[in-house]
Amino acid sequence: MKKKIVMFGSYVADLTGTAEHLPRAGETVFGELFKIGPGGKGSNQAVAAHRAGADIILATKLGKDVFGDLARDFYTQEDIAADYVLTDDEKGTGIALICVDQVSKQNQILVVPGACTNFTDADIETLRPAIEAADILLVQFEVNMDALERVMDIARTAGVMVVLNPAPARKVSREFICKADIVTPNEVEAAALTGVSVGDAADAEKAAAVFHEWGIPQVVITMGRRGVFASTPDESRMVRARAVEAVDTTGAGDAFNGGFVTALSEGKDLFEAVEFGNALASLAVQKFGTAPSMPMRSEIEKIL
Repeated sequence: MKKKIVMFGSYVADLTGTAEHLPRAGETVFGELFKIGPGGKGSNQAVAAHRAGADIILATKLGKDVFGDLARDFYTQEDIAADYVLTDDEKGTGIALICVDQVSKQNQILVVPGACTNFTDADIETLRPAIEAADILLVQFEVNMDALERVMDIARTAGVMVVLNPAPARKVSREFICKADIVTPNEVEAAALTGVSVGDAADAEKAAAVFHEWGIPQVVITMGRRGVFASTPDESRMVRARAVEAVDTTGAGDAFNGGFVTALSEGKDLFEAVEFGNALASLAVQKFGTAPSMPMRSEIEKIL
């Protein structure tokens, strides 16, 4: 039986443009393509998990605007329940301005999280029953941190496994990070949290050792084309990235995390879950966009 996952996190509307190169400071660049679509780290990860077959509840917050309407329409199309998609009376729906280099496929992203940084005490109480009934809580840093800490505390008190994707990079206390059972930073985020510059597997092992010293049982550091470093106090392993022709890397980390928690919910161990997340991410980067690029379970099983 699949374990139940709750994703508490952000929704932002992705406003994406592509160009021959990313603009430098003070430079205006003519773009080739523009799209508006559903995004936000939390929502992306929930969509990835849902399409991969997870039993997942999406908990996020939207504004009363056209971007919020876009989100609700998308969730209806995806058959994702919106029972815990809250509405903010003060702030608008979050947006992300995304520039993608058509040649390198790299990106620059400016996020204005809006409603997702306005979760109130009342909102958290609304979400409490779902969190306490979950087996796994998946969270990120695109929300107001006081609300995130309360949600993690509720989960820990209820014995729920907490998977923290500490993105985007923020400086937080060791006590805050240690509320997680598993952390899944990329190399930049791992460096920001531990002070260890991560460039290769040896560096990743040093950063993971810091997390373990703090008391975090399982560490997963995503390293783009280099692969993923996974570690427990007893074992560590570098899992190579799959060789694919990337079209858009914007949602790669979100795809990985959604796949990773899906595999955990199905009883896979840390390293098996990393392999599953890797497969999902390798498919997602071959399509343009974030949430719409997440693969279906049949696609993932085919390449596995």
